Amino acid sequence: SIKVQDGPLTSRLQHLKLGDMVVMRPKPVGTLVHDALLPGKRLILFATGTGIAPFASIIRDPETYEKFDEVILTHTCRELRELDYGKHLVAQIEADELMREMVGGKLKHICTTTREPSEQMGRMTDWLRDGRFEKATGAPLEPAHDRVMICGSMAMLLEHKAICEEAGMIEGSNSEPGQFVIEKAFVD
Repeated sequence: SIKVQDGPLTSRLQHLKLGDMVVMRPKPVGTLVHDALLPGKRLILFATGTGIAPFASIIRDPETYEKFDEVILTHTCRELRELDYGKHLVAQIEADELMREMVGGKLKHICTTTREPSEQMGRMTDWLRDGRFEKATGAPLEPAHDRVMICGSMAMLLEHKAICEEAGMIEGSNSEPGQFVIEKAFVD
């Protein structure tokens, strides 16, 4: 699980017991938020493993579809069964009449595996480098229009960050929005 050293949320969540109450505020905080990105046309969410979790709220947020013409959720795992949560999230949106109307076909979901054979194999970083990402989405990573959020293992974060920077993208923050943001927490 993700734990931020002395983090305002995770330092408290780790002590919750079954039945404890959690109060949610309406405005999200952290690094993976809309406010950390400049306006763009396409939002690309790169996730590996449990790194898909923060994107569950982003793909359900009406603001996402107001700000972006297209949302691409990528999820890479070792085995097919590990992709089930992401598939379930997208299926929930497609099954919900109000969500389906709000999303209006703007959400694209790309799943890949790295160990178990599947229809789509490989790391998304390899897809970005060898043209498979462009083939699957219709366009390469485009700094002028694309905005990127990245969540996964530390090695994955660093590799995606390097690809974004090589493409001429600037990392953003809440105080200085940019073209991409990465999850800053370490994964155990």
